[in-house]
Amino acid sequence: MSKKDSTLRLLTDPKNLQVSLVIDGVIVGTAAALVSVVYRFLLGKAETFLFWAGDMIRQKPIMAVGWLALLFVIAFLCSRLLKWEPMISGSGIPQVSGELKGYLDVKPGRTIIGKLLGGTLCIIGGMSLGREGPSVQLGAMAGKLVSRIQGKNQTKEKNLITCGAAAGLAAAFNAPLSGLMFALEELHKNFNSYILICAMVGAVTADFISKGFFGVSTIFDYELQTHFPLRYYWILLLFGAVLGMLGAVYNRLMLLGQDFFKKISFLPQEIRLMIPFVMGLFLLYFLPDTLAGGHAMVALLEKGKDAVPLLLLLLIVKFIFSVFCFGSGAPGGIFFPLLVLGSYVGAILGKGVIFAFDLPETMIYNFIILAMAGFFSAIVRAPITGIVLIAEMTGTLEHLISLLIVSIVAYVVANLMNSSPIYDSLLERIVSGRKGQEQIEYPENKVLANFIVQCGSVLERKRISEIPDWPYRCLIVSIKRGEKELIPRGGTKLHASDMLTVLVDAGDLAKANEIISNLCRNRGSDGF
Repeated sequence: MSKKDSTLRLLTDPKNLQVSLVIDGVIVGTAAALVSVVYRFLLGKAETFLFWAGDMIRQKPIMAVGWLALLFVIAFLCSRLLKWEPMISGSGIPQVSGELKGYLDVKPGRTIIGKLLGGTLCIIGGMSLGREGPSVQLGAMAGKLVSRIQGKNQTKEKNLITCGAAAGLAAAFNAPLSGLMFALEELHKNFNSYILICAMVGAVTADFISKGFFGVSTIFDYELQTHFPLRYYWILLLFGAVLGMLGAVYNRLMLLGQDFFKKISFLPQEIRLMIPFVMGLFLLYFLPDTLAGGHAMVALLEKGKDAVPLLLLLLIVKFIFSVFCFGSGAPGGIFFPLLVLGSYVGAILGKGVIFAFDLPETMIYNFIILAMAGFFSAIVRAPITGIVLIAEMTGTLEHLISLLIVSIVAYVVANLMNSSPIYDSLLERIVSGRKGQEQIEYPENKVLANFIVQCGSVLERKRISEIPDWPYRCLIVSIKRGEKELIPRGGTKLHASDMLTVLVDAGDLAKANEIISNLCRNRGSDGF
């Protein structure tokens, strides 16, 4: 075993991590920002070219034949990229989660190149895919590449992957707090101080660089002129419940889209990709606003003058098209498109409520913002990230209480409908698809993983010697209780909020992570 991977170094390095984590955060944040900025720039140019082509086709319909030929070329190139590096498929967020949990070992250089090229080609072809999920993967892979160049051990590599993911989302949305919260809440699922410092520095660094290129304006330009009346807060409960149900339907249909393309897997991949590309060609002529990530639909909604039938048409078409685009496995995400869909749901329902209760017309923007947060919470099951994201993207915290109510209700309703978080479901499919294939081979490395003992978990008030079903070849090496760090012994009793530092072989990380996470989880949350 090399010196850098020795158990001794793993155990002694955390004592001196504070300064190095800040430095690593700046380096990874810079690398992730540069990659994400390039991706954002390429997609912006691709979208401009797409809509220019649409104008030309509507003026001279015969040009659609040439565009169809170009789509065949794009589909062929995308299929070659997907065969060269399969991990560029989809948004990339499940792949990052799988990497952190030990299920996957993604090649960083190939993934960055493949995602940049594949994502750009898909937007030129008009696919309804976003840049934000891919930016998370690009940032994470930039972090992994930095780790490999610096010769970091497996534990630090995972820290830098988390940092890069936070930085990637921060650069994509101009939202550093959202990048930080998403990386911790959804990907790492752990709020330990070491990861927090590194990811926070990385997100702020990436946000600063991104704003230097694209400016400081927020993604959505909705002005809230009216507070939601307290006497109508009961409407928020119903609003959140509807969003929770719609979020569960969204998750189900997205997975069915993948199932559809799996059933026609006998067709060459470039032919399967042509299905959404041909759909995009028709939409380019008849309804171009539904193409690409959805920024054109946001611009329409910001005017606030469109009738409900038009909004409903755009919503339905955008949703169906997104199902086919994402189900095809093309490189691109659902992050921004789902926010766009949520905003249209909010606008449609909001117009109905405003008419029924004679509320001010300006309150339509309240419903749009609330719907984006609630829809995101129901689909991704990360309500804190959703609330912070919408607050940052709209540039205001005035609607925080109503955001909390809608997001929590949507979160609960989606849980009650047994709808799994979308990225968890997608990761399960990736992992199950690898069964029977060659398994990941890790070198003889050790990894330090952190777990928080939750209140009401199996481990609470248990002595270490009494822990049931503890994974094999997995050792608790440290317990952090507040500001104190305890040396674990068999008779040490665990308490809620204890942070366990566990030493495990890299090859056993996936299984150990699953077992220990279940042991640490609040037993009451399983039925919630």
